Amino acid sequence: MIPANQTDRATPVARSGDKLLPSLGILLVTGGLVLLGWFAYLWFGPVPAPYQYELVKEGNPAAFPELELDAWPDLQLKQYDVQVEDVRKPVAQAIVAQQGNTPVLISWQNNTRDILHTLDRKVSELSAVATAIKAHAEQGALILGWWDTSRQMNLLSGHETLFSSHMNEPLIIPMDWVEQSGDIRDYEEQFWKSSASQQERDQFKQFGAALTSTPVEGIAKLRALVGSEREAYLIVHVTDLYRLGLIYPDKLGVAYQNLPLTGNMHGMINQMKVQLAQNDFDTYTLQSISDSEIRVFFLSDEQSSETLLAKMLPFTEKDSPLELEVAQLTYQNGSYWVYKIP
Repeated sequence: MIPANQTDRATPVARSGDKLLPSLGILLVTGGLVLLGWFAYLWFGPVPAPYQYELVKEGNPAAFPELELDAWPDLQLKQYDVQVEDVRKPVAQAIVAQQGNTPVLISWQNNTRDILHTLDRKVSELSAVATAIKAHAEQGALILGWWDTSRQMNLLSGHETLFSSHMNEPLIIPMDWVEQSGDIRDYEEQFWKSSASQQERDQFKQFGAALTSTPVEGIAKLRALVGSEREAYLIVHVTDLYRLGLIYPDKLGVAYQNLPLTGNMHGMINQMKVQLAQNDFDTYTLQSISDSEIRVFFLSDEQSSETLLAKMLPFTEKDSPLELEVAQLTYQNGSYWVYKIP
């Protein structure tokens, strides 16, 4: 089980003639200084990120049938293996779409028990939500969601989103890489061509503060972010719980555990109840990862369960999202929930 009480995995790179001899001396001294400077750079300079993105495949959605992106035949996709030196298999795989000159992450698969950057999500659910937004959201509606969800929705639905830049918040890396977090941030910003303004980053902080507020306060803060009576929708995903918990551990206590789907649902439910009792957790919800695996998210206490984000997701022995009065549930598919902001 992995707790979400750490932020960024820590909470949590000459002349000739009679002057030949003096010039030669100067040249030797200068060369020595250059070598000394180079040695200092190697010793004290930045260490490269501990992993690299390696392009292994590219094409249109027909080349990636498992993504179920046939509705976007002109989309250009690239698959990258995330390679770590001396590790034979890639630690993760990313499938990226191009939006102009900017790459947008479409799919991420972690291949180790350590989390790198984000938790896996089903692309089939993403495409279904994007299709629904494209078909039913009013023309000119503004879409709110986590920064990566926002970028995906803008690409696939064509609707304007509050966030459009890659922000890499929170930075999720294994504990062994914490000392290299600065180099990792630099590498990520370079790869994803990050260009978020300070205003956009400040708005994202306000967005997170809204999701960790009570429902009434949170919806008011979201409406203030929209800034007008403009039609607006909020998209949340169950994995937002973990990421929000990393940024605001004092407001949202989250832990998760991956479990294999064995067909013994009764035994799995009992196992979740044992976790609740042993850790004094308040409640839990589920995410389907694949046909053979699910992920259980636990909330640590009642305060966490009373946040806007928690109220917008289904938790055992808690009120259904259908009963939420401060915002109207308009669409749901898998672990995605879409609300109209009043």
